[in-house]
Amino acid sequence: MSTITTDVLVAGAGPTGLAVAAKLAAAGIDVTVIDNQASGNNTSRAAVVHARTLEVLADLGVSARLVEEGIEAPRFTIRDRDKVLVPIRFDDLPSEFPYALMVSQAVTERVLLERLTELGGHVRRPLTLVDLVQDDTGVTATTEDGTEIRARYLVGADGMHSTVRDKSGIGFPGGKYAESFSLADVRIEGDLPHDEVILYFSPEGTLVSAPLPDGSFRFVAPVPEAPAEPDVDYIQGLLDRRGPALNAGASPVKVTEVLWGSRFRVHHRVADAYCAGRVLIAGDAAHVHSPAGGQGMNTGLQDAVVLGDALVATIARGDEAALDDYAARRRPVAEEVIALSDRLTRFGIAQGGRRSVRNLVLSTLARLPRFRRMLAWRLSGLVYRDR
Repeated sequence: MSTITTDVLVAGAGPTGLAVAAKLAAAGIDVTVIDNQASGNNTSRAAVVHARTLEVLADLGVSARLVEEGIEAPRFTIRDRDKVLVPIRFDDLPSEFPYALMVSQAVTERVLLERLTELGGHVRRPLTLVDLVQDDTGVTATTEDGTEIRARYLVGADGMHSTVRDKSGIGFPGGKYAESFSLADVRIEGDLPHDEVILYFSPEGTLVSAPLPDGSFRFVAPVPEAPAEPDVDYIQGLLDRRGPALNAGASPVKVTEVLWGSRFRVHHRVADAYCAGRVLIAGDAAHVHSPAGGQGMNTGLQDAVVLGDALVATIARGDEAALDDYAARRRPVAEEVIALSDRLTRFGIAQGGRRSVRNLVLSTLARLPRFRRMLAWRLSGLVYRDR
């Protein structure tokens, strides 16, 4: 049985875990990253990196690389079919990155892994954490193959079904949406904007349309029972019923090819605590919610940067209050993000008279520059700058 000794063990090599590790490696702190998958080439749910996330990743030398590989979407629009309810602009935000950057999670992971490697780090694969024991000076983690890893601190970035969170006794209250979600990257013929993310409301439910760098589009929609692999006819039906309104009996947008499709179910949960002794959690291990607004990966990456800074302060400078500060700062953010994404999801399924009232209220509020600006700041994450 082998034994590894390190300052910080990070369980999970998704975007959150890689970002924490890169922050630590950049500060010269010994970090070990493990992941239970043999390869990092995972399918992708997230497709947007918001302004605040790009800001906090800039010092790592990551943001410029992401911008090179993505496309800029300076607008986010909420519509009821063709009726624009709330136009939101990012291009007047006081940021170096006044847009939503459309780039796949797979690319984000690759860029973060490349940066971690440049800083001298790497990911040990496949290693699955199965147990942990902590004491006053550190944590001993055991992997499925019997490897023991002794670390001063352990970061659980191992997703919604986090073993680290469970083994640390941290509760994860909440629930899940009754609907499943259908996701597909498709090629289309028709007039959908390539510089705008659109959240469509309809009596049947919501549909998100997001442009991707290769000219394709990503569509995400909550449905009662999503197929495992949606085909062209299925996605076309969602567009016809929820997207741009029918024109002379035919959809103005035609799906010509499904490049990749999947289904998933969404929970809305936030961990009772982000810290248990020398164990900390971040990303989906700490919070999960609806994909409406594209906040999931962004919230996790912002967790990662704050946590990385807190660990550096603790290990390098002896600031033992920094880790408590991480938890105090980031958990309220997760609660706000969950509330926003839940509100957008539930607004989208209003029917009958409630639909008319919703449209009237949103259209009226959208006339107020302050309301539009508030949404832009929340979606972009800039509202959390001072935290």
